[in-house]
Amino acid sequence: MNSQSERSSSHRKAAILLGVVSFLSFIYFYEGGGWNQNSRFDLLRAIVERHTLQIDAYHQNTKDKAHFRGHYYSDKAPGLVFLAVPFALAARPAMRIAGVDPESPRGEWILSYVVSAYTVALPTALAGVCLFFLGLRLGGDAGGSAFATLVMCVGTPLWAYASLFWAHALVGACFIFAFAAALKVRESEAARRHFLWGLAVGLVAGWATVTEYPALPASAALAVLALSQAWSRGSGTRWRVLAGVSVGAGICVVVLLGYLHAVFGMFRPSYSYYDPNSFAFMQTQGYLGLTYPHLDRLLKILFGCSRGLLFASPVLVAAPVGLWLLWKEKVYSAAALAAAAIVAYYFLFNASFYWWKAGLSFGPRYAGASIPLLCIGLPVAWRRATPMWRRVLVGSALCGVFVTLIVVSTTSQLSMQDSCPIVHSTWPAFWSGRVALNRDSMLTTAEATSHSQYGAVNLGELIGLRGLASLIPLFAIWGVAALLWMRMQLAGRGSKSAIDTRVR
Repeated sequence: MNSQSERSSSHRKAAILLGVVSFLSFIYFYEGGGWNQNSRFDLLRAIVERHTLQIDAYHQNTKDKAHFRGHYYSDKAPGLVFLAVPFALAARPAMRIAGVDPESPRGEWILSYVVSAYTVALPTALAGVCLFFLGLRLGGDAGGSAFATLVMCVGTPLWAYASLFWAHALVGACFIFAFAAALKVRESEAARRHFLWGLAVGLVAGWATVTEYPALPASAALAVLALSQAWSRGSGTRWRVLAGVSVGAGICVVVLLGYLHAVFGMFRPSYSYYDPNSFAFMQTQGYLGLTYPHLDRLLKILFGCSRGLLFASPVLVAAPVGLWLLWKEKVYSAAALAAAAIVAYYFLFNASFYWWKAGLSFGPRYAGASIPLLCIGLPVAWRRATPMWRRVLVGSALCGVFVTLIVVSTTSQLSMQDSCPIVHSTWPAFWSGRVALNRDSMLTTAEATSHSQYGAVNLGELIGLRGLASLIPLFAIWGVAALLWMRMQLAGRGSKSAIDTRVR
């Protein structure tokens, strides 16, 4: 085996290890119910159990709902739920075989965990793998690329979003997949692949918008990036990429508009149909709560103790620097510009929204989908950093991992009224051993009243561990992964030494 093949094999093994560890870290925590996830799960149950888009039978467990012509509907874009339907349909007979009634409270609780794992956690873990290979493609080494992946997956609020039946992590994963597909346009020689990579960009970027309405400008930016990668290849390549993007995006447009028409008979977003007594600001503050970017809100979602991204994950200070360095290198200047523009858009969007704290959440939730693209700058920053600055990056990354760990261990749905919930609530709860605090479930109101045990839990608790001891299995997973990583690094050095010896 030559050195190139050995290096590729080593990178594949590293990527698999990172993906598995990230996925297990995500699914280790089940965060329980809340308005956002309940609204989506109600729609999933309505489709699977009653074959309808109306959530009338379930709606009392959430205020995140639209009201139209006497019926209730989820106020969310449907992409996450549509993705979850096949997994729910497969899980129900499997539960029956295992002796669990899928429509019992226990069965619904298990189902909510399964769909969260496979439609949120798994795509996010795969996005981490994708980020690892992107880091290598952008000139980074395995260490820097792995560093970026681990920061994204367990050192930012994305870990919390990936443990909940929310859409932000899935949308962020779609962005990374579309970004990688757009870059493949430049590398592909076969004409057929130009169309296929364009199709991939259109489908995954378009699905981000089917999943969250605010993703539309970011999806469009990724389509433009794909076209920019084809521009120097001649008109034939441009038209093939454009055709692929158009077909993929067109499928997503049909899905989204078809859903809106089926539910409301028109093409306005479902947020337009709130009950007048719910979220009155959506009707009185600009367009659906959006006005213009407020500087004070922007500073708070960047640096504030309540929702600040850099307060929770200080290592991300280096990410914009990395994107700037990537832009200066010219080869990937368009890619760096697209990533930076999408990140900027999301933070300006969050700062423009009246309800900018996003209810019970961790970090700037409305900007959360941009975190994976922001992390593209980390392997570049690592590559250009001196040994001293690398130690600073590692130290600040460990701070982010610890902060995120104590949040997901206790509750990822932090108070909106508290000026600094991580310090005032999360920190003392964690050190006193109070984990999995959210007692709300994703069951209906009637089911939850008689079955209060179906709230948040971690896998350590399910095997009988209590308090901080319930995190021991997670730490064991991390320890085994670290040993495997070191073994791979030693094997890689040994192979390199053997090759150098043969060359001499």
